[in-house]
Amino acid sequence: MGRKVILFELNEVPYRIVDEFCAWRPRSSFARTLPACRQYETYAEDRSALSPWKTWPSVHRGVNDEKHLIHDFGQDLREVDAEYPPIWHLLAKNRVSTGVCGSLHTYPMPQDLEGYAFFLPDTFAAGSECFPKKLNAFQEFNLTMARESARNVETRVPWAAALRFLAAAPELGLKIKTFADLGGQLVSEKVQDWRTTRRRTYQSVLAFDVFMKQLETTRPSFSTFFTNHVASSMHRFWAAAFPQDYAEFGYDRRWVETYRNEIDFTMSKFDEFFSRLVAFVDRNPGYVLWVATSMGQAATVALPLETQLYVTDLERFTAAMGLQSEDWSRMPAMLPQVNLRVSESKVAGFRATVESLRIAGEKLVYRETEHGFFSLDFGHHNLSDDVPITVGTRAVDFATLGVTNVEITDKSGTTAYHIPSGTLVVYDPADRSSRPAGRPQISALEIAPTLLRNFGVAVPAYMKPPVAIGTV
Repeated sequence: MGRKVILFELNEVPYRIVDEFCAWRPRSSFARTLPACRQYETYAEDRSALSPWKTWPSVHRGVNDEKHLIHDFGQDLREVDAEYPPIWHLLAKNRVSTGVCGSLHTYPMPQDLEGYAFFLPDTFAAGSECFPKKLNAFQEFNLTMARESARNVETRVPWAAALRFLAAAPELGLKIKTFADLGGQLVSEKVQDWRTTRRRTYQSVLAFDVFMKQLETTRPSFSTFFTNHVASSMHRFWAAAFPQDYAEFGYDRRWVETYRNEIDFTMSKFDEFFSRLVAFVDRNPGYVLWVATSMGQAATVALPLETQLYVTDLERFTAAMGLQSEDWSRMPAMLPQVNLRVSESKVAGFRATVESLRIAGEKLVYRETEHGFFSLDFGHHNLSDDVPITVGTRAVDFATLGVTNVEITDKSGTTAYHIPSGTLVVYDPADRSSRPAGRPQISALEIAPTLLRNFGVAVPAYMKPPVAIGTV
């Protein structure tokens, strides 16, 4: 067996942001440590439209989306897990101690937890089950906050879940500094209410404390930690940080001044995580730290998003589509998507009705996979309240369809979006060899086989051959 590996999954952050942050904060831990790291430019080999719920399974399974066919949250993964299992399954099965924290498509948990040091599923999990069970209190709170703040941040606190989480906080590893930081955030919201958007980042701050406690206590040979907090701010506020990237710019100076430091803020929280992990690796030289992104982002358009169409009453929507309550079940999804599993006897009728749905004259985009799974793409931008909606020949209004034209509080559209080029940074204090010039390019599909080889686990024939990444 080779080195122990911490895989920090910093979703979608490209080298553009890495380099800008180091210029913004040259005294940060990341800026000071980066020259000592090996740096690789990764590229995603997925063929359909890039999204993290496709590119991360590609990283984890060593095959692209044309093979694993994972396109949405809530899909039944039993068949793909058998054919192309994720790396944590392969490692744990081969008695490599493994810990998982928030990596995508990790719910439901494995039935056999032998080989796992800890297992905390992603924020799209349908339930709060974790291993060990003491993590459940955090996951219950985490899932509640994630669901209520998917687009506009919900300022209400789910007190029942919060109190259970707070009671368990010392055992979970929550730091006094974290609570002080969170308190400062809540105070800052009272002064400048737009800062509520930063609450998304504090979910990652809390989760990282939980992860570090498990890492330090159990010392697994392989562990993962996933965070989307920087990706979220890049999507929304790239235009505020880099207005020069756009030929057409629809935001005013006040919006830019308000949000221009949000990417820097989220990266500064990553820098705190990175600093703690570097210190851990320095104390434990058997470890090496990998920071990977699966893909990147780049500028798109800079036009204000005033409203977005969401399904806010799923019972009404499914009724309008001809389903009874017993005919369907809700599946995890990231707004504005809606994911459902429909009873097999109702699939044909539901499909036909969805095909007939027109919003402002346009068909609704949807995907259908195995066992009655449907993923529906809402999120239509800046619609008027009297936009025509029809189901077949029948005209319906927003209320009948169970949808709402939701006002977007920060007016941020998708000002940056996914590109194939991603980041891989490797910190290994034991690696004193010379660094190659530039940033060598590797496929994101080469990460899994390289990790398997490091741990002495046979690389499946369907994967690419391993490559040399640092000392692994």
